[in-house]
Amino acid sequence: MTTIPSIVITPSAAAEAYGRIARAGPSAGPSAAPSAAAPQNFGAAIDQALGQAVETGHMADDQAMKAISGGGNLTDVVTALSHAEMTLQTATAIRDRVVQAYQDIMKMPI
Repeated sequence: MTTIPSIVITPSAAAEAYGRIARAGPSAGPSAAPSAAAPQNFGAAIDQALGQAVETGHMADDQAMKAISGGGNLTDVVTALSHAEMTLQTATAIRDRVVQAYQDIMKMPI
């Protein structure tokens, strides 16, 4: 019996991977295509990232619904769900870092 190796993905490694995909441009594949223009400020960057995260979740839902109805490919479903899970883990890690930074700033003496 063989064991399946586990892969540990750190938030920094996930951020680097997303950065490489964003820099690769539209030729990197359909799920890696960023918007045509780079965001000009932090708010726009966050808005774009959240939009892409939500879109990833919708794509995973669509693949799951296709599989439930009998028309989807199991490999596509697993890939979409894994991508959505990694996106959610990355978003959660970023949220935790932002909350921790805010708490650290609030603890600073004036």
